[in-house]
Amino acid sequence: MKNLIIDSIDSWNIKKQEKLIIAGPCSAESYEQVMETAEELSKFNVNILRAGIWKPRTRPNSFEGVGKPGLKWLKEAGEKFNMPVTVEVANSGHIKEALDSKIDILWIGARTTVNPFTVQEIADSLKGVDIPVMIKNPVNPDIDLWIGAIERLNQAGIKKIAVIHRGFSSFKQCEYRNIPEWELIVELRRRIPELPIICDPSHICGNRELLLSVSQIAMDLLYDGLMIESHINPDTALSDASQQLTPKNLKKLLDNLQLKREYIKDKDFHIEIEKIREQIDAIDYKIIGLLAERKKLSENIGKKKKLKKVSIFQPERWNAIAESRISTGKKYNLSEEFILKLFSKIHQESIGIQRKK
Repeated sequence: MKNLIIDSIDSWNIKKQEKLIIAGPCSAESYEQVMETAEELSKFNVNILRAGIWKPRTRPNSFEGVGKPGLKWLKEAGEKFNMPVTVEVANSGHIKEALDSKIDILWIGARTTVNPFTVQEIADSLKGVDIPVMIKNPVNPDIDLWIGAIERLNQAGIKKIAVIHRGFSSFKQCEYRNIPEWELIVELRRRIPELPIICDPSHICGNRELLLSVSQIAMDLLYDGLMIESHINPDTALSDASQQLTPKNLKKLLDNLQLKREYIKDKDFHIEIEKIREQIDAIDYKIIGLLAERKKLSENIGKKKKLKKVSIFQPERWNAIAESRISTGKKYNLSEEFILKLFSKIHQESIGIQRKK
């Protein structure tokens, strides 16, 4: 994307291997809890220590973080166990206290990213400061709003930027706490190829059981790292207990991950892949041609509806399309979710075409 200047994670001067691992408790709760967790995390490949200091809670009268004292605990733990530290900031006051405490890296939470006024306030507070900033996706699946936050920070002079994918809120019943919407991340990477992307499986999953599978998907999609919540005793955690791992179990998860490569030097492999890709390309072009034919038919229907003053949207027709396409898709082992998404897009496009007639 034009006008964005984003440095690689290598410029952060953080010791790491293939992937960046950020871990620590959801919330800093006590000096002992922070120090004990940090000590255990320092024994394996954790690069950055994280902890929530100010916690934006959905409802009042719940634990909202220890505030400023936690910054001192976190920084002391980072220095003792040789790990840079990161905290979430949500306003200019947080920025000042974090910088005064010499916090190494900042992150902006999902509830903050959604508000351009607040993001601009943070950007203005960081002018002239050379510090890495990670930006979580907004709670709603709005890729342009997310990019807007990146642009505001970049225009303020912040070049060490990464994004954190933590999933998106939805009313739909789902196995996840926040729906991943992986396709949005693929699109974000298409628009800003140089942007480092980190996955937060803790907030996507909302429970420990799904963490490994979601982390593996992130590795398969070539994410640059993971941010995972880890607590010395998760069952006693004051916030998000069910999605936190002990350091020991976090190590097991990381050991079980299969890291993927974008490229390998294997001539036969690439020849085979290219042959398959040629077949895929041919099918894609056929699909485009068929969609063009369908467009002409939609235009014809639109003209006839307009002439007879018939509404463009026909609920019974759409229900019949959805049911029949889903049923046919199942015969070819295509998921109901995929078919419904695909034909919803096609139907929306058809309505748009007919409106213009």
